[in-house]
This record gives sequence, structure tokens and C-alpha cells, in this order.
Amino acid sequence: MRLTTVLSRRRSHRCDADVIAEADEQMDTDRADTTESFQHQPVMLEEVIEALSDVPAGLILDATLGGAGHAAALLEARPDCTLIGLDRDTDAIAAAGRRLSEFGDRAVLYHSDFGDLSLSLDRTGTRQISAFLFDLGVSSPQLDRLDRGFSYRSSGPLDMRMDQTRSRTASEVVNGYSESALADLLYRNSDERYARRIAEAIVAARPVTDTEQLADLVRSAIPAPARRTGGHPAKRTFQAIRIEVNSELEQLAVGLDAAIRHLRPGGRGVVISYHSGEDRLVKVRFDSAVTGGCKCPPQLPCGCGARPEAVALRRRAVRPGNAEVERNPRAASARLRILERA
Repeated sequence: MRLTTVLSRRRSHRCDADVIAEADEQMDTDRADTTESFQHQPVMLEEVIEALSDVPAGLILDATLGGAGHAAALLEARPDCTLIGLDRDTDAIAAAGRRLSEFGDRAVLYHSDFGDLSLSLDRTGTRQISAFLFDLGVSSPQLDRLDRGFSYRSSGPLDMRMDQTRSRTASEVVNGYSESALADLLYRNSDERYARRIAEAIVAARPVTDTEQLADLVRSAIPAPARRTGGHPAKRTFQAIRIEVNSELEQLAVGLDAAIRHLRPGGRGVVISYHSGEDRLVKVRFDSAVTGGCKCPPQLPCGCGARPEAVALRRRAVRPGNAEVERNPRAASARLRILERA
């Protein structure tokens, strides 16, 4: 048997900014620039395996394949299931292909983001899936490789593309957006309280040429007392620009809705998010599936004819345990939500 990997071009994917900053300071970012280093600790692995342990036999969709840590564990735990893995990063696809080779044709991998989730499933003739997993945001290997431009702690290109085949880079956002557009995205994507001051400093200094210059501009724009607390002062700006470059929230909305539609009765969906913007969107999408989009007052019986698509297995998001956070500080901001198709 052989594992199938499909590389295809298509339309233009972790972390609470404060927690990433604290965790990054504990980790060495000078890693080899090869796909061999594209490995990271899968977050909340035990919780994911438990949530999907008794879904119907069939197809599991890993919409954010990364280094395939979750995927390998799921294939091991569920020998009655096959897996489709998606990732917009070709380095991740290559690394995952090696890691999952032992599972042969039980794993099919596509270079695709979850905005094109339905298209990827159509390629395999799949109409229903037994489970899906979204493990959102930027992965540790992407953060750690300076040439990708995600790090605010060293000099690198203003890139931040998760999919290197796409054209829009962080440089285009930083040097091309208007001051008001920059301020708006900084506030919208990361709740940056000094968004307008930062945007003004960026526009005044253009052209901004690398991540080190951008981080210095942000630092200079933030009042001195604020710079001394809360981790690196540029953490929120980098998060906001990364989300914009990769259309992360827009892609997530489309992908989640599609995944829920494809979920078979009794199937389950798991989403791990890492910052408040992601988690709000996931909660809204899950709530809509649970209520069927009902607009009736919550204290009254539904009279609008809405039909629930799913049930929430937990009222609140699940957080990682202390032991996991000690092993992997980047897991500290994780929130896991689960739903089951009705």
C-alpha cells in the first residue's frame, strides 16, 4: 500500500498572542530550514482521541494536518477509519507524508486549505465524514523558522504566508494598506489597544523591509509602561497581520460550515483554537448548528421551523491540563470545542 499525496494550487490557515510570546522566549528558534524539522507536539491529543474514539467507522478529516501528530494518533487508535489530511503549507504536507507512510492508502493528503474543504472531499467521492478536526493557527515549526517571517524576535522577510504558493505577503499589507485599514485590522484581529498609534508609526516609516524593523516600529509606538508588561510589544501586531495575510478567519468560517454539512449522523467535530477571535467564530458556528439558526427568544419554544443539525457535547470549551502546559507552553491558550451531528 502507498500513501497518496496530492499537491494542487487553489484559492487562498495558533495562538493567543500573550501565550505565544511567553512560550517563544523558552524555545530555540534557530532550527534547520528543512521539512525534516516540521514536527510539533500535538496539542490536547488525549482529549482529541477520546472525543473521536466512538464515532462511526469511516472517514476522518484532518483539516489542519501540520506535522501529522494528531493524524498519526487517530489512524493508530481507529484502524477502522481512513483519513483525509489538508494543509496549505507544502512543507507540512511533505513532512506528514513521511510520518504517515506506514499507514499506506489509509491516508490521503491534499495541498489545500479548509476554505476548499468540500472540493477536496469531492475529489475522493466522499459525501459524508465520520469526524473532523481543526487545530487552528500557526504551527511551532512555522513560528520557529525565521525565513517564514512569523517571528518578531529576529530579522526575517515580511512574508507570513502559510501557503508559499500564494502571492499576498505581509509586506503588501504593511506597506500597501492605508493607515486606517492597518489600524482596523490590528484591532479586529488581535484587540491591539494601541492600533492607531502603531498604524501611524508604520505608515510614517515606509517602506518597512523586514520583521525586525516592523517589531522595532511597534515597540517605539507603544507607551513605555505598556512595553514593560505582557510579553513582547509586537506580539499582537504580528498575529493580526498574519491573520490578514492568510485570510484565516474567513477561511475558518467557510471550512467549518462545510465540515458540519459533510458530517454524518453520530459523527463528531473537534476544533482547537488559540485566540479569542478564533474561539468566538467557532462558538458562533457551533451554536448555529446546534440551534439550526433559530431566531426565537431562548425562553420560548421554537416557532420558526428551524431544524437543529447538531448537539453540543460540552457547554464550555475544554482547556488543557496543567501537566500538558508544563510540557508544552504553547498549549496554554488552547480551547477545544466538540459537537455531534444529530
